[in-house]
Amino acid sequence: MGEKKSVWEHLKAWVDGEEVILDADKYIVNRSKREKKNWRRNFSMEYIRGNVKLYRFLSIAISVLFIGIMLSVVNDLPEFGNPANPADNEVMERYLESGIEETGATNFVAGMILDYRAFDTFGEANVLFLAVMCVVLLLKKDQKNYSAKEEQENREDDFFDENEKRPILQIGGKLLAPLIILYGIYVILNGHLSPGGGFSGGTIIGAGLILYASAYGQKKMQTFFTFRTFTLICVGGLLTYCACKSYSFFTGANHVGFEIPKGIPGHILSAGFILPLNICVGLIVACTMYGFYALFTKGDI
Repeated sequence: MGEKKSVWEHLKAWVDGEEVILDADKYIVNRSKREKKNWRRNFSMEYIRGNVKLYRFLSIAISVLFIGIMLSVVNDLPEFGNPANPADNEVMERYLESGIEETGATNFVAGMILDYRAFDTFGEANVLFLAVMCVVLLLKKDQKNYSAKEEQENREDDFFDENEKRPILQIGGKLLAPLIILYGIYVILNGHLSPGGGFSGGTIIGAGLILYASAYGQKKMQTFFTFRTFTLICVGGLLTYCACKSYSFFTGANHVGFEIPKGIPGHILSAGFILPLNICVGLIVACTMYGFYALFTKGDI
């Protein structure tokens, strides 16, 4: 940075014509900056939304662009039914030819996601748990962060849950919720034998819990499903999953050296670790579904 000029130096520069030129340059630069700011302001989101014709044109143009990209991708996909699809099908052949022998699961999908790529599935289960933990941090409330208005609303909700007559919903929930949860357990336990598994079975169980909570209220649910229960089930499921697949990892990823018995394919007790892994995933998914419902409705589990 240059030194500050005295009054006489400014006067001398003005007499010599230097000060005027500098001021002119500053004016030109400032004018250029103002023009750039005005240009940005004219094409800001507020301006575009205010200009209905421009907003519609840009919306249609962007939609057409994305539709064109997706159609181009679909056009480049392999032809359906071509015996040469996919071009690099060694992995698919390995799954189909050796899947039952190596995993013991008659459901090839379960063998793939819980044996061949079980670490990826473990990451997905962790993502679910982290997602619900983030929601807990943002939405879970206790007595310290409730306002007077929110406390009044909670008391009113609890009063309606306990005293409101909802016979159709309550009878339906009482009859259907156990059947839904039982069916979800069936889907989980047979995930290595037939279509289903931890993700789909856990979703069904979560739907049953949500139905019961909708019919009888969250106070009734908290008699057997609390935040402590939710935490223990999720953490226990993740740790069990991690222990099972760590065993596979340290023994060569294919149970080399200490092979877990895979049983007879088609029997309920078969497929090695796939059955307990399905149970872990199902419990985590069920707790996650109900946790989201409870947090977004009442701010508590």
